Amino acid sequence: MGDSSPATPADDSSHDSGSHPQAPGALALAALGVVYGDIGTSPLYTLSTVFDPGNGLELNAFNIVSIVSLIFWSLMVVVTLKYVVLILRANNHGEGGIMALLALAASSVSDRPRLRQTLLIVGVMGAALFFGDSVITPAISVLSAVEGLEVAAPELKTFVIPVTLAALIALFIAQKHGTGGIGAVFGPVMVLWFVVIAVVGLVNIAAAPIVLVSLNPLRGLAFVMHHRWLAFVALGAVVLSLTGAEALYADMGHFGKRPIRLTWFGLVFPALALNYLGQGALLLANPGAVQNPFYRLFPQWAIFPMIVLATLATVIASQAVISGTYSMAMQAMHLAFLPRMNIVHTSEREIGQIYVPGINWILLASVIAAVVGFGSSTALGSAYGIAVTGTMLITTFLTFFVVRYAWHYNWVLCVLATFFFLVIDALFFSANLLKIVQGGWFPLVIGTLMFTVMATWGRGSQLMMAEARVRAGKKPLKPYLAALLARSPVRVGGTAIFLTPNPNSVPHALVNNLRHNRVLHERILFVTVVSQNVPRVPESARLKVTRLCPGGYQVIVNYGFKDDVNLPQALAAGQAAGLAFDPGETSWFLSRAVVVATPGAGMAVWRERLFAVMLHNVGNIAAFFKLPPDQVIEVGTQVKIQL
Repeated sequence: MGDSSPATPADDSSHDSGSHPQAPGALALAALGVVYGDIGTSPLYTLSTVFDPGNGLELNAFNIVSIVSLIFWSLMVVVTLKYVVLILRANNHGEGGIMALLALAASSVSDRPRLRQTLLIVGVMGAALFFGDSVITPAISVLSAVEGLEVAAPELKTFVIPVTLAALIALFIAQKHGTGGIGAVFGPVMVLWFVVIAVVGLVNIAAAPIVLVSLNPLRGLAFVMHHRWLAFVALGAVVLSLTGAEALYADMGHFGKRPIRLTWFGLVFPALALNYLGQGALLLANPGAVQNPFYRLFPQWAIFPMIVLATLATVIASQAVISGTYSMAMQAMHLAFLPRMNIVHTSEREIGQIYVPGINWILLASVIAAVVGFGSSTALGSAYGIAVTGTMLITTFLTFFVVRYAWHYNWVLCVLATFFFLVIDALFFSANLLKIVQGGWFPLVIGTLMFTVMATWGRGSQLMMAEARVRAGKKPLKPYLAALLARSPVRVGGTAIFLTPNPNSVPHALVNNLRHNRVLHERILFVTVVSQNVPRVPESARLKVTRLCPGGYQVIVNYGFKDDVNLPQALAAGQAAGLAFDPGETSWFLSRAVVVATPGAGMAVWRERLFAVMLHNVGNIAAFFKLPPDQVIEVGTQVKIQL
């Protein structure tokens, strides 16, 4: 990864006004449809999971009031104070999310190689857990909405799984068409959702106002002191009310801090608080509603309309997570933690709207397995918390290094700002570790697989770059070209562009082309793509051009981890630097490396073999760089990782 200067905490207006020309109201409405779908649909399953008989918590007035108190104050402390107040300030040039935070934290300790490596490992673990969360969220959200059929008509129970699968399959198939059309209705639907759940919560509170004692934080503390171990277990289900909190941070680059804060305080938090209080009031008055307290809030005639609205809301929640996974994957590709895969831009106007086919179908298969394997939202609730709390814990950990090393605050303030939240996150994460047998193993398996893939690809890419630097030292590019031109090789018209990971090394494609064709093009460009630790690189800093010889140029193309990569477009913009060439008379030469696993060097043999398989099956590099397919020539070469 390239280096970038650490960001400093920015004032709201500096980011929002500069990056988001839309009116705050329009951005706030859009944020409702993208940012809050996940956390906004948590009331569908949180309380029913908390009081699931398998958790051993008795359904009585003391426990009901205490659990609602814990949920309310968890939303207040974790979401409001930690994310909305603190972590939204930790932006990487206006962008959020764990990969942006990782890049910022790593660049802030670039002068401490061991610490930087540790942060990279921890950050990759967080990203891997996010992929596990991306599987559970669509499954539990849509399934919990469709389970309303059981409340409306118990004889429809057998249709819950098929209807859920049909909705999810349709959602994933629709991804290739983009979200531009349906995205316009996301905001209004979520406004309706939050208004409805707030009103129905308020109605039920009026019927049992005693539930308002839950607003006293001492009720939650008394519950913990009374139950101790059982309260610790209950935290593993209470955390379900916080799922989706990471989206506030991850989507900061799309909307800015101000609209996210405005919608949280103005609508989302009040609606969630009223609904959870309303569910608590319902359970106090009617304990028999515990199997599905959300739908029992409504009169019988309103259940079917609410099933439709809830399904729309959960599809929106799923869409936000799916889109976030695409964005995460693209950032990981740019930061060399995932192999380059085909990325389809589904909008000509919005750069952030992308579709990654490989990720899409892997997600769909995993989501189907989760729905069929677990069978109910309550069972999935046992699998949900580990990925969520693990990501939250790692986010807080990385934030400490941003506050300390990027913002340069003193140690005392850094500890005060993060240690309190770190303890809370650790408690939630530890409580969820108890659910490994009941289903927590599922996201851990996904996270472990993703971590293995990402860590192996990242380490393998580093070793290959190191090998390239060693080869460059043995055969530097500039002296090689000077010796080559001294022999007066046959020159042919047109332009040859050689893509090379090391700007100072001689590309294998050039050597092989000379060996077999014995000609040199009239104009030669040696192009190296460098990914910087910033979200986007301005066009003025995109290219660095160095003249190597008559007709020969070294070109460094800089991209941020959220930039759209288009090499022909970038090089066309470099005509002022002498790169004028006819695109129709250009040949693009790519070197495709074949890694040979060797024992005793580099990585473990099994990891080298895994890296070799990924490298062999990597997505179409020409498509990733937007190269014209009929002008690309690939040349293979064998590489042994021996460092």
